Amino acid sequence: MKKNLLTAIWMTIATTILLGIIYPLTVTAIAQMFFHDKANGQLIEQDGQVIGSRIIGQPFSSAGYFHSRPSAAGTGYDAANSSPSNLGPTNQKLIDRVKNDVAALRVENPSVPVPIDLVTSSGSGLDPDISPAAAYFQAHGLFASGTLATYRCGS
Repeated sequence: MKKNLLTAIWMTIATTILLGIIYPLTVTAIAQMFFHDKANGQLIEQDGQVIGSRIIGQPFSSAGYFHSRPSAAGTGYDAANSSPSNLGPTNQKLIDRVKNDVAALRVENPSVPVPIDLVTSSGSGLDPDISPAAAYFQAHGLFASGTLATYRCGS
């Protein structure tokens, strides 16, 4: 009995050191050596100041930028509060928000159907990517603002 107890204690200590200290430090060191940019959040710097990340969406309200998907994370694109909204498709709050977002986007471009990803958040609430349909929907605004010098529609 005493031998089994000592074996259990030593295995607990050994696995804690191996899997709780050595393994995480090794993986972190390898990530820093071979994938430094990705291991540190793919940060975007301008004039030595961090202004964002390539993997976290950001709110843009100017006519010169593509609008991101809506964020469900905290107060908006907050990586510390990454989570979906947990509102189901029959939830009135979600239905009202989507209707209001669709109405606002129809003002921007009334002749094209509003892509679903411009009015619904991603699973993490931080997704920076938009679909080609969402880019096409917004392209006329970028063209009109002078951001896009030439505009070519893909097939």
